Amino acid sequence: MKKNLLETLKTTACQIEEVMQTYLSVDNRPYGILLDAMRYSAGAGGKRIRPFLTMSFCRMLGGEDAAALPYAIAIEMIHTYSLIHDDLPCMDNDTERRGKPTNHVCFGEANALLAGDALLTYAFGVAIANASLSAEVNAEAVALLSQHAGFDGMIGGQVLDLIGEKNPLSREDHLTMNRLKTGCLIKTACLLGCLAAGYRKGSAAYAAAEAYAEAIGLAFQIEDDLLDAGTEDDKTTFLTFLTPQEAKETITTLTAEAVAALAPYENREILTDLAVYLSERTV
Repeated sequence: MKKNLLETLKTTACQIEEVMQTYLSVDNRPYGILLDAMRYSAGAGGKRIRPFLTMSFCRMLGGEDAAALPYAIAIEMIHTYSLIHDDLPCMDNDTERRGKPTNHVCFGEANALLAGDALLTYAFGVAIANASLSAEVNAEAVALLSQHAGFDGMIGGQVLDLIGEKNPLSREDHLTMNRLKTGCLIKTACLLGCLAAGYRKGSAAYAAAEAYAEAIGLAFQIEDDLLDAGTEDDKTTFLTFLTPQEAKETITTLTAEAVAALAPYENREILTDLAVYLSERTV
């Protein structure tokens, strides 16, 4: 089962990479450096977990890849923009990501900032222009992206994370931070897959996707904190509130909840295997 998951992850990542570069294959602009910066980070690799979730939920529910792809590209563009901005000197000030120089190291701080802005803006255009789905469904997708990437989503979580670098967060605020910063985009990815397959808010599939996403989002972050143990100085993490053993037990419980949420669906194997795979990461 794991072999099948890894092969599907790889195949889907290549599919996303190819289609995203097609969207970004814009030439003959006097501001070509901006497009170069966008393409640089968009093509930086990675497992493409978020677009994989979109594609996999659509496939599990009987939808077509053509309907899911624009949404998958949109979610990856938003994720990529967030990474560019996270690496900036005013944020984490990182000079390397995935073994390569970060965007601002290659293109300068201003161009990196604008490349992130451009990817975020483009994402909404890509989603709303999904020719395989109705304008009404596309509008719902854009609303999801806007809500979960904005101040009540990923960005709000990032602000809480910045606050937590200088002041200890309470257990409740720390949980909120993780649900917003990491969990919201994971949830959006899953829900976009439901929309692409014709299952909208109020359906059992939509609710199952929300439950699955909530569980794997938290498990993912707790696993990250376990892997980073000892490198976070005085920053609030899940290990501020949990022992390593309690953290591992919580990951196991959350993974079981994610798997259980998809029990009614016949073609759930890839997504249930993914939940287990993410809980067992070593990097």
